[in-house]
Amino acid sequence: MGKALETAKTLAIANHKGGCGKTMTAVSLATGLARRGKRVLAIDADSQGSMSVSFGISDHDKLTATLATAMTHIVNEADFDPLEGVIYNPEGVDVMPANSNLSALEISLAGIIGRETVLRQYIEKVKSLYDYIIIDTAPTLDLLTINALAAADSVIIPVAPKYLDALGLGLLLKSVAQIRRQINPNLAIGGILLTMVDRRANLTREVIASIESAYGGKIKIFTESVPRSVRAAETSANGVSIFQHDPNGKVAAAYSALVEGVLANG
Repeated sequence: MGKALETAKTLAIANHKGGCGKTMTAVSLATGLARRGKRVLAIDADSQGSMSVSFGISDHDKLTATLATAMTHIVNEADFDPLEGVIYNPEGVDVMPANSNLSALEISLAGIIGRETVLRQYIEKVKSLYDYIIIDTAPTLDLLTINALAAADSVIIPVAPKYLDALGLGLLLKSVAQIRRQINPNLAIGGILLTMVDRRANLTREVIASIESAYGGKIKIFTESVPRSVRAAETSANGVSIFQHDPNGKVAAAYSALVEGVLANG
């Protein structure tokens, strides 16, 4: 394993819509980068803890130290070990888990000056230890998702080829533009990743065509889409990545292509 970069590249995985494979994308990207010898920290910024469960942390609600703990220390300007709560996953990823305590923290953040940058301040403390930091966000533009986008160098947007999801993409891009103007001018859009794709369906092909027509000239759309797969849906329940659960499948191949695309961008 090579020496970590001076500054980790921070990638947020975000979409207002649920059911688009967002957590699957975050877990697969983090694990894929680790498989390529990169030091990776995966941050679960969703109080539902979906990423934590997907990494095999089934008892996340019983954890005494989570992302909420670290962010509380930041708010209180307390000295603390920034790796407190980080759990090493056997597939090579360090995981900062989340649980329902994150919801309570979000409420307390509302009245704090600089509430949008608390996560960024935490990441500043750990980024010298990693090459990549991957943040999974909630399927809504809540304060924690704004924190993630405020901390990120770029955002990858998983989109399922459904009519309503395509409509929601425009709203998300407006939110990203607003965060870029007001909070994080360095935030880039890393690309749109089509997920849960069944190209046999006429509507799927029509929605993909409309997304490519509307955004393809302005935003990168990853050429390798992620197909719909029952095997992929099983990974979260088993607490392992697609690379371990179905290494020779089409979903693993698609996420391998995403990893290569991210590595090619530095």
